[in-house]
Amino acid sequence: MAGNSPTPTVKLLTQAQFDTAFDILAGHIDPKSELNYESPLDLTIAVVLSAQCTDKAVNRVTAKLWQRCRTPEEYLAMGEEELGTAIRSIGLWRNKAKAIIGICEALLREHGGVVPANRAALQALPGVGRKTANVILNVAFGQPTLAVDTHIFRVANRTGMVKEKTPEKTEHALLKRVPAKHLLHAHHYLILHGRYTCVARKPRCPVCPIVHLCNWPAKTVEL
Repeated sequence: MAGNSPTPTVKLLTQAQFDTAFDILAGHIDPKSELNYESPLDLTIAVVLSAQCTDKAVNRVTAKLWQRCRTPEEYLAMGEEELGTAIRSIGLWRNKAKAIIGICEALLREHGGVVPANRAALQALPGVGRKTANVILNVAFGQPTLAVDTHIFRVANRTGMVKEKTPEKTEHALLKRVPAKHLLHAHHYLILHGRYTCVARKPRCPVCPIVHLCNWPAKTVEL
């Protein structure tokens, strides 16, 4: 498998194998976000900042940022220029600062300053696409959604959980197969498995708890 692209020759797991894989992942992974946050607004800001950036880098920035900004009004009082300076160590900081100011303006204008627990309303906010909305709905509001990033896309298609060519199709295919008891935490089981075990360049197959179920034909023999 090259990069994060799905391998067409991977055989699809049976539903029984799929269910077993999730049972095992649930026993090995603590399903918690690695982004620090205390409120839905914190999480929204953190997720916007996390695009093409590590959670650790975002946490370093937000630790300082949140000493000043915890409400939409406080972000607006800071202003786009000063906010940009505060997040300058983050990639795409200019676009992200503009998006955060736009989000805060929209929250005050349309939602009484409160982050909505509704997909359509979230996706109407500046800089919030389907993946970001899914993270907010799942992590902040406990809704059973799947935000398919590069890790989830890779794990799902590499192992044979699904065989899809786009993140959105992967999301829909997974939602049809994930056992109901695991649906709430499926996002974190897959993303953390992809982040630390089923990594892109040299997956850690020798220590993978679901290696016996995985249908990827080019497993790593040695770490």
